[in-house]
Amino acid sequence: MQKKIAVLAAMVISTFSLLAQSPIPVNDSILFAGEKHFKNVQQLTFGGDNAEAYWSFDGKSIIFQRTNPKEGVNCDQIFIGKVPSNPGEKFSYKLVSTGKGRTTCAYFLPDGKHILYASTHKGADTCPPVPDRTKYGNKYIWPLYDSYDIFKADLNGNIVKQLTTAKGYDAEGTLSPDGKKMIYCSDKEGDLDLYIMDLASGKEKKMTNTLGYDGGAWFSPDGKKIVWRASRPSTEAAVKEYKELLAAGFVAPTHMEVWVADADGKNAKQITYLQQANWAPNFTPDSKHIIFCSNHEYKRGFPFNMYLTDLNGNGLEKISRDKGFDAFPMFSPDGKKIIFSSNRNNGGTRDTNLFMADWVE
Repeated sequence: MQKKIAVLAAMVISTFSLLAQSPIPVNDSILFAGEKHFKNVQQLTFGGDNAEAYWSFDGKSIIFQRTNPKEGVNCDQIFIGKVPSNPGEKFSYKLVSTGKGRTTCAYFLPDGKHILYASTHKGADTCPPVPDRTKYGNKYIWPLYDSYDIFKADLNGNIVKQLTTAKGYDAEGTLSPDGKKMIYCSDKEGDLDLYIMDLASGKEKKMTNTLGYDGGAWFSPDGKKIVWRASRPSTEAAVKEYKELLAAGFVAPTHMEVWVADADGKNAKQITYLQQANWAPNFTPDSKHIIFCSNHEYKRGFPFNMYLTDLNGNGLEKISRDKGFDAFPMFSPDGKKIIFSSNRNNGGTRDTNLFMADWVE
């Protein structure tokens, strides 16, 4: 859906991993003590960086992005696969993006026959360059490739329509519950803001207007709310740094908070005040709670775990317990399962895999 996470999910994972000053401990487990909301956890992928796995509207398939140089996938490409019907069934998947450029943030359309995702392939066939952080004091930054646009494709990888055409970063698209509207992030007007597009007409509405990054947005299952991650530089120094990085095509996502608003953008409010990187938010099936990823418990900026809160930011509850990285949660349409990305059970490597579990209230 992260990702993760705008935002390039595999880069998010690998870069967040760099924040750890020591190797990730070996955690050869797929369920940790205290993860009371997970049952029958199943590991779906094995090896590489696998992220932003999102369900189809019928709950039978998932779409995700994957990097694995051992397989010749040197930067994120989009894959789809059928959800295993039993724990012993192997998860198989196929490439549905072009295999060119870099991709991120894929999503199924309601018809189950089409997908949308962001890609840089019209800019170049090759992977875009990874930013040289030494030029920015080794700050943790995300690149905002201006060759990103959002495309609609069929399940055989054929692009049938280009949905965004403005020069600049257009990515992080997800759909409303009825599949008629897409919310996405763009810097086409000079800042990183949210836009909602009517897919039938192409007409758009700008949803945010405050200086700072606004992205990674989702509609609630009942269609009444949206949730997203946002930075709000407030000091003179923070504003200066944000504008300078944005002008160079970067954003530093180390201080983000979770925001919610009505689906039309009204009544926007910040619901977390945790001071570090709080991101990859999504709604619970009842539309009354938010699940999100955060590193706020750890001064060194790592690990990342998943947390629950209500729409006012109250009742914070820790959901996951991996010592590395847990993120990009999404509930199945029937609310019975959850899928997420994690460093767990990776033998101490940097591999990030997909995990699916029954959700226990």
